[in-house]
Amino acid sequence: MGKIFGIMVLLGVPLSVAGSVLHWSSILMFGIYCLTIIALSSYMGRATESLAIVAGPRIGGLLNATFGNAVELIISIFALKEGLVEVVLASLTGSVLGNLLLVAGLSFFLGGVKYKRQTFNVHDARHNSGLLMFAVIVAFVIPEIFAMNMNDTKTISLSIGVSIILIVLYLAALFFKLVTHRGVYVSQDENVEADHEEPEWSRKKAIGILFAATIAVAYVSEGLVHTFEAVGESFGWSELFIGVIIVAIVGNAAEHASAILMAMKNKMDVAVEIAIGSTLQIAMFVAPLLVLLSLLFVEPMPLVFTIPELVSMVTAVFLAIVISNDGETNWFEGLTLLAAYFIMGIGFYLL
Repeated sequence: MGKIFGIMVLLGVPLSVAGSVLHWSSILMFGIYCLTIIALSSYMGRATESLAIVAGPRIGGLLNATFGNAVELIISIFALKEGLVEVVLASLTGSVLGNLLLVAGLSFFLGGVKYKRQTFNVHDARHNSGLLMFAVIVAFVIPEIFAMNMNDTKTISLSIGVSIILIVLYLAALFFKLVTHRGVYVSQDENVEADHEEPEWSRKKAIGILFAATIAVAYVSEGLVHTFEAVGESFGWSELFIGVIIVAIVGNAAEHASAILMAMKNKMDVAVEIAIGSTLQIAMFVAPLLVLLSLLFVEPMPLVFTIPELVSMVTAVFLAIVISNDGETNWFEGLTLLAAYFIMGIGFYLL
Protein backbone atom coordinates (compact mmCIF):
# COMPACT_ATOMS: atom_id res chain seq x y z
CA MET A 1 0.00 0.00 0.00
CA GLY A 2 2.90 2.33 0.78
CA LYS A 3 4.26 1.92 -2.77
CA ILE A 4 0.86 2.85 -4.25
CA PHE A 5 0.71 6.03 -2.18
CA GLY A 6 4.32 6.78 -3.15
CA ILE A 7 3.43 6.54 -6.85
CA MET A 8 0.35 8.71 -6.23
CA VAL A 9 2.53 11.41 -4.64
CA LEU A 10 5.15 11.25 -7.42
CA LEU A 11 2.42 11.61 -10.06
CA GLY A 12 -0.06 13.76 -8.15
CA VAL A 13 2.17 16.68 -7.12
CA PRO A 14 3.58 17.35 -10.65
CA LEU A 15 0.10 16.89 -12.19
CA SER A 16 -1.33 19.34 -9.63
CA VAL A 17 1.26 21.92 -10.63
CA ALA A 18 0.81 21.29 -14.36
CA GLY A 19 -2.99 21.35 -14.15
CA SER A 20 -3.08 24.64 -12.26
CA VAL A 21 -0.66 26.28 -14.74
CA LEU A 22 -2.37 24.90 -17.87
CA HIS A 23 -5.93 25.39 -16.50
CA TRP A 24 -7.19 21.83 -16.93
CA SER A 25 -10.83 20.89 -16.30
CA SER A 26 -11.99 21.70 -12.76
CA ILE A 27 -13.58 18.26 -12.37
CA LEU A 28 -10.36 16.51 -13.45
CA MET A 29 -8.29 18.69 -11.13
CA PHE A 30 -10.71 18.07 -8.24
CA GLY A 31 -10.00 14.32 -8.55
CA ILE A 32 -6.23 14.85 -8.87
CA TYR A 33 -6.13 17.20 -5.89
CA CYS A 34 -8.18 14.87 -3.66
CA LEU A 35 -6.09 11.78 -4.48
CA THR A 36 -2.85 13.73 -4.01
CA ILE A 37 -3.92 15.05 -0.60
CA ILE A 38 -4.95 11.54 0.50
CA ALA A 39 -1.58 10.15 -0.64
CA LEU A 40 0.32 12.95 1.13
CA SER A 41 -1.80 12.34 4.24
CA SER A 42 -0.72 8.71 4.28
CA TYR A 43 2.91 9.84 4.56
CA MET A 44 1.93 12.19 7.37
CA GLY A 45 0.20 9.28 9.09
CA ARG A 46 3.23 6.99 8.75
CA ALA A 47 5.54 9.72 10.05
CA THR A 48 3.39 10.40 13.09
CA GLU A 49 3.08 6.65 13.73
CA SER A 50 6.88 6.45 13.85
CA LEU A 51 6.93 9.34 16.32
CA ALA A 52 4.13 7.69 18.33
CA ILE A 53 6.26 4.57 18.90
CA VAL A 54 8.97 6.78 20.40
CA ALA A 55 6.71 9.18 22.32
CA GLY A 56 3.97 6.83 23.57
CA PRO A 57 0.24 6.46 22.83
CA ARG A 58 -1.03 9.77 24.20
CA ILE A 59 1.54 12.04 22.57
CA GLY A 60 1.51 9.85 19.45
CA GLY A 61 -2.24 10.12 19.14
CA LEU A 62 -2.04 13.87 19.72
CA LEU A 63 0.63 14.27 17.04
CA ASN A 64 -1.38 12.21 14.57
CA ALA A 65 -4.54 14.22 15.23
CA THR A 66 -2.65 17.52 15.02
CA PHE A 67 -0.97 16.87 11.69
CA GLY A 68 -4.12 15.22 10.33
CA ASN A 69 -6.12 18.30 11.26
CA ALA A 70 -3.40 20.53 9.80
CA VAL A 71 -4.57 19.41 6.35
CA GLU A 72 -8.13 20.50 7.07
CA LEU A 73 -6.94 23.74 8.67
CA ILE A 74 -4.98 24.61 5.53
CA ILE A 75 -7.93 23.80 3.25
CA SER A 76 -10.25 25.87 5.46
CA ILE A 77 -7.97 28.91 5.49
CA PHE A 78 -7.92 29.01 1.69
CA ALA A 79 -11.70 28.49 1.65
CA LEU A 80 -12.16 31.44 4.04
CA LYS A 81 -9.93 33.53 1.79
CA GLU A 82 -12.36 32.79 -1.06
CA GLY A 83 -15.35 33.68 1.13
CA LEU A 84 -16.64 30.09 1.39
CA VAL A 85 -17.75 30.39 5.02
CA GLU A 86 -20.56 27.81 4.64
CA VAL A 87 -18.12 25.24 3.23
CA VAL A 88 -15.75 25.77 6.17
CA LEU A 89 -18.50 25.41 8.77
CA ALA A 90 -19.77 22.32 6.96
CA SER A 91 -16.26 20.81 6.85
CA LEU A 92 -15.91 21.36 10.60
CA THR A 93 -19.22 19.54 11.06
CA GLY A 94 -17.99 16.78 8.76
CA SER A 95 -14.79 16.41 10.78
CA VAL A 96 -16.71 15.97 14.03
CA LEU A 97 -19.05 13.43 12.42
CA GLY A 98 -16.23 11.74 10.51
CA ASN A 99 -14.00 11.27 13.54
CA LEU A 100 -16.70 10.24 16.02
CA LEU A 101 -18.71 8.02 13.67
CA LEU A 102 -16.66 7.05 10.59
CA VAL A 103 -13.12 6.81 12.00
CA ALA A 104 -14.12 5.39 15.39
CA GLY A 105 -16.74 3.18 13.71
CA LEU A 106 -14.30 1.66 11.22
CA SER A 107 -11.66 1.24 13.93
CA PHE A 108 -14.06 -0.51 16.31
CA PHE A 109 -15.57 -2.62 13.52
CA LEU A 110 -12.37 -3.82 11.82
CA GLY A 111 -10.53 -4.23 15.12
CA GLY A 112 -13.55 -6.07 16.54
CA VAL A 113 -13.65 -8.49 13.61
CA LYS A 114 -10.07 -9.49 14.42
CA TYR A 115 -10.39 -9.36 18.23
CA LYS A 116 -13.68 -10.23 19.95
CA ARG A 117 -13.18 -7.67 22.72
CA GLN A 118 -10.90 -4.63 22.71
CA THR A 119 -10.21 -2.36 25.68
CA PHE A 120 -8.79 1.12 26.13
CA ASN A 121 -8.15 3.52 29.01
CA VAL A 122 -11.56 4.12 30.62
CA HIS A 123 -10.28 7.19 32.52
CA ASP A 124 -9.29 8.89 29.26
CA ALA A 125 -12.64 7.93 27.74
CA ARG A 126 -14.59 9.57 30.58
CA HIS A 127 -12.35 12.63 30.60
CA ASN A 128 -12.85 13.04 26.85
CA SER A 129 -16.61 12.56 27.24
CA GLY A 130 -16.84 15.62 29.47
CA LEU A 131 -14.81 17.70 27.04
CA LEU A 132 -16.93 16.53 24.09
CA MET A 133 -20.09 17.53 25.94
CA PHE A 134 -18.63 20.96 26.63
CA ALA A 135 -17.06 21.58 23.22
CA VAL A 136 -20.01 20.59 21.02
CA ILE A 137 -23.11 20.90 23.18
CA VAL A 138 -22.16 23.98 25.25
CA ALA A 139 -19.78 25.92 23.01
CA PHE A 140 -21.64 25.26 19.73
CA VAL A 141 -25.27 25.24 20.88
CA ILE A 142 -25.10 28.36 23.08
CA PRO A 143 -23.90 30.70 20.27
CA GLU A 144 -26.63 29.26 18.03
CA ILE A 145 -29.36 30.09 20.57
CA PHE A 146 -28.09 33.56 21.43
CA ALA A 147 -27.40 34.46 17.78
CA MET A 148 -31.13 34.17 17.05
CA ASN A 149 -31.64 37.46 18.92
CA MET A 150 -28.47 39.25 17.81
CA ASN A 151 -27.35 41.21 14.77
CA ASP A 152 -24.30 40.11 12.75
CA THR A 153 -21.86 42.33 14.65
CA LYS A 154 -22.86 40.99 18.05
CA THR A 155 -22.84 37.41 16.72
CA ILE A 156 -19.22 37.84 15.59
CA SER A 157 -18.31 39.34 18.99
CA LEU A 158 -19.93 36.37 20.75
CA SER A 159 -18.09 33.95 18.45
CA ILE A 160 -14.76 35.62 19.22
CA GLY A 161 -15.37 35.41 22.98
CA VAL A 162 -16.40 31.74 22.81
CA SER A 163 -13.41 30.95 20.55
CA ILE A 164 -10.89 32.44 22.98
CA ILE A 165 -12.41 30.48 25.89
CA LEU A 166 -12.32 27.25 23.85
CA ILE A 167 -8.65 27.67 22.92
CA VAL A 168 -7.65 28.44 26.52
CA LEU A 169 -9.55 25.40 27.84
CA TYR A 170 -8.05 23.15 25.15
CA LEU A 171 -4.52 24.22 26.10
CA ALA A 172 -5.42 23.64 29.76
CA ALA A 173 -6.68 20.15 28.86
CA LEU A 174 -3.36 19.35 27.18
CA PHE A 175 -1.48 20.65 30.22
CA PHE A 176 -3.67 18.44 32.45
CA LYS A 177 -3.13 15.26 30.38
CA LEU A 178 0.52 15.71 29.47
CA VAL A 179 1.98 17.51 32.50
CA THR A 180 0.10 17.66 35.82
CA HIS A 181 -1.69 14.28 35.49
CA ARG A 182 0.58 12.44 33.09
CA GLY A 183 0.74 8.78 34.12
CA VAL A 184 -1.86 9.19 36.89
CA TYR A 185 -4.63 7.39 34.96
CA VAL A 186 -2.65 4.68 33.17
CA SER A 187 -4.47 1.42 32.50
CA GLN A 188 -2.88 -2.01 32.81
CA ASP A 189 -3.27 -2.48 29.05
CA GLU A 190 -1.05 0.54 28.41
CA ASN A 191 1.70 -0.92 30.60
CA VAL A 192 1.48 -4.30 28.86
CA GLU A 193 1.43 -2.62 25.48
CA ALA A 194 4.75 -0.89 26.04
CA ASP A 195 6.68 -3.35 23.82
CA HIS A 196 9.77 -2.47 21.85
CA GLU A 197 8.30 -1.95 18.42
CA GLU A 198 10.73 -0.40 15.95
CA PRO A 199 9.59 2.81 14.22
CA GLU A 200 9.50 2.78 10.42
CA TRP A 201 11.50 6.03 10.20
CA SER A 202 13.93 7.79 12.51
CA ARG A 203 12.76 10.87 14.39
CA LYS A 204 14.60 13.30 12.09
CA LYS A 205 13.34 11.59 8.93
CA ALA A 206 9.76 11.49 10.25
CA ILE A 207 9.83 15.20 11.13
CA GLY A 208 11.34 16.04 7.72
CA ILE A 209 8.63 14.08 5.88
CA LEU A 210 5.94 15.74 8.00
CA PHE A 211 7.27 19.19 7.12
CA ALA A 212 7.59 18.44 3.39
CA ALA A 213 4.15 16.80 3.18
CA THR A 214 2.51 19.73 4.99
CA ILE A 215 4.05 22.22 2.52
CA ALA A 216 2.85 20.11 -0.43
CA VAL A 217 -0.64 19.80 1.06
CA ALA A 218 -0.82 23.58 1.47
CA TYR A 219 -0.10 24.08 -2.22
CA VAL A 220 -2.54 21.40 -3.43
CA SER A 221 -5.28 22.57 -1.02
CA GLU A 222 -5.33 26.05 -2.52
CA GLY A 223 -6.05 24.54 -5.93
CA LEU A 224 -8.69 22.20 -4.48
CA VAL A 225 -10.68 25.11 -3.05
CA HIS A 226 -10.93 26.76 -6.49
CA THR A 227 -12.66 23.67 -7.91
CA PHE A 228 -15.53 23.51 -5.38
CA GLU A 229 -17.95 25.76 -7.26
CA ALA A 230 -17.54 24.01 -10.63
CA VAL A 231 -17.73 20.53 -9.10
CA GLY A 232 -20.83 21.43 -7.11
CA GLU A 233 -22.61 22.71 -10.23
CA SER A 234 -21.58 19.66 -12.30
CA PHE A 235 -22.69 17.00 -9.81
CA GLY A 236 -25.52 18.90 -8.17
CA TRP A 237 -23.75 18.89 -4.81
CA SER A 238 -24.56 21.61 -2.31
CA GLU A 239 -21.81 23.49 -0.45
CA LEU A 240 -23.09 21.74 2.68
CA PHE A 241 -22.54 18.26 1.20
CA ILE A 242 -19.11 19.20 -0.20
CA GLY A 243 -18.03 20.47 3.21
CA VAL A 244 -19.59 17.81 5.44
CA ILE A 245 -18.62 14.75 3.37
CA ILE A 246 -15.98 15.47 0.68
CA VAL A 247 -13.71 18.03 2.37
CA ALA A 248 -13.97 16.31 5.75
CA ILE A 249 -12.97 12.88 4.38
CA VAL A 250 -10.11 14.25 2.27
CA GLY A 251 -8.90 16.59 4.99
CA ASN A 252 -8.88 13.87 7.65
CA ALA A 253 -7.48 11.04 5.54
CA ALA A 254 -4.31 10.78 7.64
CA GLU A 255 -6.01 10.03 10.94
CA HIS A 256 -8.61 7.81 9.21
CA ALA A 257 -5.87 5.45 8.04
CA SER A 258 -3.79 5.66 11.22
CA ALA A 259 -6.65 4.98 13.65
CA ILE A 260 -7.81 1.94 11.68
CA LEU A 261 -4.24 0.61 11.47
CA MET A 262 -3.79 1.00 15.25
CA ALA A 263 -7.10 -0.79 15.92
CA MET A 264 -6.05 -3.67 13.67
CA LYS A 265 -2.89 -3.96 15.79
CA ASN A 266 -5.09 -3.95 18.95
CA LYS A 267 -3.57 -0.62 20.03
CA MET A 268 -6.93 0.84 21.01
CA ASP A 269 -5.54 3.57 23.27
CA VAL A 270 -3.86 5.17 20.27
CA ALA A 271 -6.86 4.55 17.97
CA VAL A 272 -9.31 6.14 20.42
CA GLU A 273 -6.93 9.02 21.14
CA ILE A 274 -6.76 9.74 17.39
CA ALA A 275 -10.53 9.59 16.83
CA ILE A 276 -11.72 11.38 19.98
CA GLY A 277 -8.64 13.59 20.38
CA SER A 278 -8.96 14.78 16.79
CA THR A 279 -12.62 15.67 17.38
CA LEU A 280 -11.73 17.67 20.48
CA GLN A 281 -8.96 19.45 18.61
CA ILE A 282 -11.33 20.36 15.78
CA ALA A 283 -14.03 21.64 18.14
CA MET A 284 -11.83 23.35 20.74
CA PHE A 285 -8.87 24.58 18.70
CA VAL A 286 -9.27 24.44 14.90
CA ALA A 287 -12.82 25.87 14.76
CA PRO A 288 -12.14 28.78 17.16
CA LEU A 289 -8.78 29.46 15.49
CA LEU A 290 -10.55 29.72 12.12
CA VAL A 291 -13.04 32.18 13.65
CA LEU A 292 -10.13 34.38 14.75
CA LEU A 293 -8.25 34.01 11.44
CA SER A 294 -11.40 34.89 9.48
CA LEU A 295 -11.17 38.39 10.91
CA LEU A 296 -8.23 38.93 8.55
CA PHE A 297 -10.45 38.32 5.50
CA VAL A 298 -13.39 40.18 3.96
CA GLU A 299 -16.08 37.92 5.45
CA PRO A 300 -15.62 36.91 9.12
CA MET A 301 -16.89 33.48 10.16
CA PRO A 302 -19.34 33.22 13.09
CA LEU A 303 -19.32 30.09 15.23
CA VAL A 304 -22.93 29.46 14.23
CA PHE A 305 -23.95 26.26 12.46
CA THR A 306 -27.17 25.32 10.69
CA ILE A 307 -29.75 23.30 12.62
CA PRO A 308 -29.04 20.04 10.68
CA GLU A 309 -25.31 20.44 11.34
CA LEU A 310 -25.85 21.14 15.02
CA VAL A 311 -28.31 18.29 15.61
CA SER A 312 -26.02 15.85 13.78
CA MET A 313 -23.00 16.81 15.88
CA VAL A 314 -24.92 16.62 19.17
CA THR A 315 -26.32 13.20 18.20
CA ALA A 316 -22.84 11.94 17.25
CA VAL A 317 -21.41 13.13 20.58
CA PHE A 318 -24.10 11.38 22.63
CA LEU A 319 -23.73 8.14 20.65
CA ALA A 320 -19.92 8.16 20.90
CA ILE A 321 -20.07 8.81 24.65
CA VAL A 322 -22.55 5.99 25.30
CA ILE A 323 -20.47 3.51 23.30
CA SER A 324 -16.99 4.46 24.54
CA ASN A 325 -17.63 5.29 28.20
CA ASP A 326 -17.13 1.70 29.43
CA GLY A 327 -13.58 1.50 28.06
CA GLU A 328 -14.20 -1.47 25.78
CA THR A 329 -15.70 -2.11 22.36
CA ASN A 330 -16.55 -4.73 19.72
CA TRP A 331 -17.43 -4.95 16.02
CA PHE A 332 -21.16 -4.41 16.56
CA GLU A 333 -20.62 -1.09 18.34
CA GLY A 334 -18.42 -0.03 15.43
CA LEU A 335 -21.16 -0.99 12.99
CA THR A 336 -23.65 1.10 14.99
CA LEU A 337 -21.43 4.19 14.64
CA LEU A 338 -21.02 3.56 10.90
CA ALA A 339 -24.79 3.19 10.44
CA ALA A 340 -25.34 6.57 12.12
CA TYR A 341 -22.73 8.18 9.81
CA PHE A 342 -24.36 6.82 6.65
CA ILE A 343 -27.82 7.93 7.78
CA MET A 344 -26.53 11.47 8.29
CA GLY A 345 -24.61 11.32 4.99
CA ILE A 346 -27.79 10.50 3.09
CA GLY A 347 -29.56 13.38 4.82
CA PHE A 348 -26.85 15.93 3.91
CA TYR A 349 -26.79 14.67 0.31
CA LEU A 350 -30.53 15.17 -0.10
CA LEU A 351 -30.60 18.63 1.54
